[in-house]
Amino acid sequence: MSKSLTHIDSDGSARMVDIGGKAETPRVAVASGRITMTTEALATVRAGNAPKGDVLGTARVAGIMAAKKTADLIPMCHPLTIDAVNIDFTFEDTAIHVTAMVSLTGKTGVEMEAIIAASIALLTIYDMTKALDKSMIIGGIRLIEKRGGKSGHWRAEGTE
Repeated sequence: MSKSLTHIDSDGSARMVDIGGKAETPRVAVASGRITMTTEALATVRAGNAPKGDVLGTARVAGIMAAKKTADLIPMCHPLTIDAVNIDFTFEDTAIHVTAMVSLTGKTGVEMEAIIAASIALLTIYDMTKALDKSMIIGGIRLIEKRGGKSGHWRAEGTE
């Protein structure tokens, strides 16, 4: 099945998709990623005593702010009135896993908002802990799930 690129017009020029005639429906997107670091840096974040302050609290606020600014960062994204952004953290043996969930009732999805939220939360963790470990690795950023809209429900393979 061949799909056309919706952000390219018949002349091959970039365009913003017209969503004016679309119905408003509930939409949700979930994205995630992780940052690996030394056990010492991870222990410091977990204990809540990093030199720059509350790493996860700051990363949570940064992710929320980023989701709201997605249209300012991604050229063809529509400015959206987001209903909710949730940023959750899970500690792993050598990493912190970030999950961002964004929802709204609107005419277009919030996949990019969720991916941006997860990415900026991870970058904020890096910024706030780089004095402890400059070798941290951010990776695995991806869309996990989206619900709503014309294409319905989608979930990445291999996720629960």
